[in-house]
Amino acid sequence: MRILPVPCLILGAPILLTAQSTAEKAITAVLDDWHLAAAQADESRYFNHLAEGAVFLGTDPTERWTKAAFRVWAHPIFQRGRAWSFKAARRTIILAADGRTAWFDEDLDTPNLGPCRGSGVLTREKDRWQVQQYNLSVPIPNALMNAVKGQIEALAKKP
Repeated sequence: MRILPVPCLILGAPILLTAQSTAEKAITAVLDDWHLAAAQADESRYFNHLAEGAVFLGTDPTERWTKAAFRVWAHPIFQRGRAWSFKAARRTIILAADGRTAWFDEDLDTPNLGPCRGSGVLTREKDRWQVQQYNLSVPIPNALMNAVKGQIEALAKKP
């Protein structure tokens, strides 16, 4: 796992996490359990990892969900007994100097979407880490960008 310092202008200097960091272990456990809860179709556990004001950004341009809207959309998927399966292949975590905010990005192995990337923000509230924002994306290699851009533009022009 690669940990990088990033300047934090509002909260002060970042804390560089090490492999032994208690905060990093706790954040990793939350994110891993959040992904596992989806794979196990445990809707309650999955959504308990999201803060009340959380936002989930999906891969489609229309997918910007509040926690409540995301739960309504995802409920039928969880009800069928399997949701989605994301497994972090790499994750970077950056902790703010106050120890209550963390930023992360992760490369994901997913059976349905292929290689994906997730990034987001967690905050520590009442002694537990909660996801405030998650952004799921499909990284497009630069060599494919023109072709993908053309397909996106063609789709946008359809009535």
